[in-house]
Amino acid sequence: MQIEHRPGTWLDGVTGSTVSHQALMAQMARKRVVLLGETHDRYDIHRWQLHVIAALHALRKKVVVGFEMFPQRVQPALDRWTEGSLDTEDFLSQSEWKTVWGFPAELYLPIFHYCRQFRVPMKALNCRRALVTEVGKLGWDAIPVSDRDGLTPALTASAAYRQYLFDITGGARSDRTAKEAQDPEFDRFVRGQQTWDRAFACNIAHALEETPDALVVGVIGRGHLEYGHGTPWQLGDLGVDDVAVLLPEDEPSFDLGHRRGVANAVFRLDTKIDST
Repeated sequence: MQIEHRPGTWLDGVTGSTVSHQALMAQMARKRVVLLGETHDRYDIHRWQLHVIAALHALRKKVVVGFEMFPQRVQPALDRWTEGSLDTEDFLSQSEWKTVWGFPAELYLPIFHYCRQFRVPMKALNCRRALVTEVGKLGWDAIPVSDRDGLTPALTASAAYRQYLFDITGGARSDRTAKEAQDPEFDRFVRGQQTWDRAFACNIAHALEETPDALVVGVIGRGHLEYGHGTPWQLGDLGVDDVAVLLPEDEPSFDLGHRRGVANAVFRLDTKIDST
């Protein structure tokens, strides 16, 4: 069933019905966690994230914004930035932006500046990149607890998540050893992906422990969020409930039959707006 999705409007991700921005933001502001999906190199998506963060902040006294882009080790730089003791150049240097992320900082700076201006705490949600490689290759059991960046082992991926990951990475390609989602040859990739999922979930849970009455907003790649897989799945394992996912969309229609449940709500971007 194809449902028309006009620019500037929200659709409920389960029913396909139109939801007003005001009503949805009021509902989201009562959550414990709201996860905002992204495609990393899209200016328009980061503007959308900023607008949603600002709307939620207007409705909720305490908001914390967590970012996939930063590993835990650079948290002191994020703290100094929101406290106002670093300029932009020093912040990007001390947060190791060019090495830990690499996408143009201009994509994200409006969000960072919003957090700084309103003294909204920023939290690093990621782990060291090498841990992803190590877990993918060796598994969690082979990694000493002291080397896990404070993370606990990920809850095993569901069959549906494995299929989702297999499909979005090209399916049974001719150049791929794994020919189906449950193939053991696909295990390494899944373990790596789940290391990121678990890192984001563990660090969101830590943020909630530090500020129990806050709304934690996560800025995370959409592949870690769609259909309740990835980070939402790991948050549930950690006992963090009342989690919502919001996603931006480009398509003029929403295929309810195939995309039902992709998120709590989806927003149609205006693709005619310049992307810079």
